[in-house]
Amino acid sequence: MGRLIFVTHPEVVVDPSVPVQRWRLSNQGIRRMRQFAGSKAVSNVTSVWASTETKAIEAAGLLAARLGLGVRVAHDLGENDRSSTGYLPPSEFEQVANAFFAQPEFSMHGWERAVDAQRRIRRTINRILAEHGDGDLAVVAHGAIGTLLSCSYLGQPINQGADQPSQGHYWIAGLPDRSVLQGWQQIAPF
Repeated sequence: MGRLIFVTHPEVVVDPSVPVQRWRLSNQGIRRMRQFAGSKAVSNVTSVWASTETKAIEAAGLLAARLGLGVRVAHDLGENDRSSTGYLPPSEFEQVANAFFAQPEFSMHGWERAVDAQRRIRRTINRILAEHGDGDLAVVAHGAIGTLLSCSYLGQPINQGADQPSQGHYWIAGLPDRSVLQGWQQIAPF
């Protein structure tokens, strides 16, 4: 069968005046994604999906273009809903993100609860996989929901220790059983 390759967008241009969902890839992010698109890890990809966030669509577009494919988008592939706070300075963001993972049943500052985001991403991936044919499926999205999905597939509690080390990583699950075959790996060197 194929594999599910869950990819997180690489580095972005952080601009507090622009909604987070509209942030674009940085030059380094573009370079790393192009390098990944030419790698053996994605050579059997036959379908590319992305969240509706600009950074994910751009990253998926670089991958799909290299493979001669189109990109399909799904709103429910979006990152955990943090619209209640919008942009937070890095130190404050880290505190809220730590609480998001540590207390998955609770909403931190109005953020979507981790348990709800996990159900959403699992349901969305199930729907996408039901439509997927042969070959590998690449889903280009975001770190928190990628972590929530991998925790679910591994049968472990939601925990921040399972999170990607930084932006621009991927993990792989086998299909159809969805067993995690490889944990987080860099898409390309920094």
